[in-house]
Amino acid sequence: MASVRKRIWKSRGIEKCAWVVDWKDASGKRLSKQFALKRDAEAHRSSVSQKTRRGIQTGGVRSATIADAGRSWLSKCKLNALEPTTIAAYEQHVRLHINPICGGQRIGSVTRVDAELIGDDLIAKLSPAMTKRVLRSLRAIGAEAERIGLTGGNVFVKVQAKRGQRRNPKVVIPLRGELMAMLRHSPMMAEMMTLPLVMLLLFTGIRASEARGLMWQSIDFREGTLTVERRADSRNVIGYPKSKSGYRTIPLPMRVVTALRAWKLACPTTSLNLVFPSTRGSPVSHARLNGRIFYDLQIHAGIFDIEETAKGMEKWIKRYSLHALRHAAASLWIEKSVSPKTIQTWMGHSSIQVTFDTYGHLFEKAELDGSAAGAIEKELIGYLDAAWTQQAA
Repeated sequence: MASVRKRIWKSRGIEKCAWVVDWKDASGKRLSKQFALKRDAEAHRSSVSQKTRRGIQTGGVRSATIADAGRSWLSKCKLNALEPTTIAAYEQHVRLHINPICGGQRIGSVTRVDAELIGDDLIAKLSPAMTKRVLRSLRAIGAEAERIGLTGGNVFVKVQAKRGQRRNPKVVIPLRGELMAMLRHSPMMAEMMTLPLVMLLLFTGIRASEARGLMWQSIDFREGTLTVERRADSRNVIGYPKSKSGYRTIPLPMRVVTALRAWKLACPTTSLNLVFPSTRGSPVSHARLNGRIFYDLQIHAGIFDIEETAKGMEKWIKRYSLHALRHAAASLWIEKSVSPKTIQTWMGHSSIQVTFDTYGHLFEKAELDGSAAGAIEKELIGYLDAAWTQQAA
């Protein structure tokens, strides 16, 4: 129970007065704080009483450090059975970025100003994308520290990457001619899954991990829809999407449905009923999809750059990763004047802000080039029809 008492003393012959709040924190430690005004003391007494009843640490400096809170947070992540790859990424955030900057600081003594300075240090040392991920982990550590009573509040909750200082780089999207070349050459590739894979990614915008974990029962051929409800991680372990926004249903163009029907007849049967399986029946690895199938397609279609090695040999470098097809899908939807909210849902973005941050420049361009969108789509679909005709033959 917190109490307020009046303190009177003399200093150099002058009588002085103050108001002192006495209380015990959640761990039983006796604490006190002095105020010049009684109303301030009463407000603090009320605050610490509420926090003490909730078991929240209300003291000043504690022995627990940010590194200690980080270990507690990682333990909680493991108890919550997060994916191994997710936990590994969080551990890297703590070990490589957070602990070297502030791991030794006592978390109970970190102020809002200290938290902002820590955020500034991370912004100065990391890329924009990594900064956002590490700050997200830092805020989670602050929340965990508050939950277990190490602090009276999460001082990191408002620490954000400064949008004005670092603009998100524009996404890399294949040119129209390059997309057409991919569709034209896909049926000619030795790997039969090339055409359905490219068409699926280009016209649904799903992530490569979601395509690798896709099962045939998630495709409704009658309704022409695809439901994203599984993904395969870097270890080829199938799990659920990482967030609620990852669960979504996306409409399939009729030509994509036709290509998937044809691929289903040729697709090897697996116990997991995978759409894109490996020869062993497990999800096809990302390295094979991106580094072999999509690489071979780009080389075959002439979409590559040439570099000279140290030995004077030519090296062919592909221009795009599979993720570029996801960006291409978003650009096609924007050109078709699909609403930003619908694009957010189909892309599986956690918020509309993510959609605008990533594709805002495309929305602006679409307003200027809207008259040309229909012609571009018709031209691209023409090559899609040609690609399907070659595949059927």
